[in-house]
Amino acid sequence: MSAKKPTMRDIAKAVGTSAVTVSKAMAGKPGMSDKLRSKILKKAGEMGYEYPRGNQLILREHLDIGILIPDKYFEADSFYAEIYKRLIKRLSDLGHFGLLEILSTESEKDLVLPKLLTSGHVDGLILLGEPAKAYYRKIAQAGPPIVFLDFYDEQANADAVAGDNSYGTYRLTSHLIRRGHREIGFVGNIRATSSIIDRFLGYYRAMLVNDLQVREEWILSDREMTGGLRKPELPGTLPTAFVCNCDMTARMMIELLQEKGYRVPEDVSVTGFDDYPQGGENEISLSTFRIDTNGMIELAVKTLLERCAGEQKPFGRLVVGGQPVYRESEIPYGEET
Repeated sequence: MSAKKPTMRDIAKAVGTSAVTVSKAMAGKPGMSDKLRSKILKKAGEMGYEYPRGNQLILREHLDIGILIPDKYFEADSFYAEIYKRLIKRLSDLGHFGLLEILSTESEKDLVLPKLLTSGHVDGLILLGEPAKAYYRKIAQAGPPIVFLDFYDEQANADAVAGDNSYGTYRLTSHLIRRGHREIGFVGNIRATSSIIDRFLGYYRAMLVNDLQVREEWILSDREMTGGLRKPELPGTLPTAFVCNCDMTARMMIELLQEKGYRVPEDVSVTGFDDYPQGGENEISLSTFRIDTNGMIELAVKTLLERCAGEQKPFGRLVVGGQPVYRESEIPYGEET
């Protein structure tokens, strides 16, 4: 006759606590000291207790989560700097610690793993912003659970959380078409990141669906492959509107067009993407697509914590939606403000 399997009640009796407290310890829930939790888990192991597979994953309190951001994306007032701040706050709210490391261009090029990983000091890693493909594929093999935030690669061993980029630019382009625009360009280096190429594809789809020509000379690059923004070269003949891959590029385009003597939006309409950053008082307010960044952060943290707790499932991409925001930077074709 086989020995009776221990229960949570048995563990509670051995430790000198309640079965409810044992259940919370096993499920990774708050409400006890680390010392008591460790004591419960140790006793459960000694007694040969098996936690039911169908129950909640066991998550330790006070995890150390690394946040790695390529240097080319990180500036004091950048979109990623704002996302980083919110990530730190969300982790802190959950009782965990966020540790930042900036990935230098040299380390990225030489495929040098970040100190966050080589030191063994983090339980998991969020890679915020897309580095070179060879680099992020290497880092995905480094060991600890990892989540790509704001980009994805179906061939990497990592989960990914991204905004609905294609749908966003599809909505913006379709809006311009409904307002009478037939000659529409796109601004963004489509070889730079997966987000930019997805935003281009959303623009491209809207043009195809409406039987409109996509002219090669109206597809303008806005940045080097290293990530630095640069003003595009304007074509000899301009379209009536430009869909830009991000708000920073849209503001750069507006400045360039104005330098060349064009009025925005009377001569050329411009849209952005992200709804960040907000312009100054004297700047034209941008029509853009506002991604649910808080939703992205929530999903990224949740996914990583589940991996840290030992969840086993195929890697995948989670897409977070958003909504268009229409302001002053675009108007119906031929209309004067």
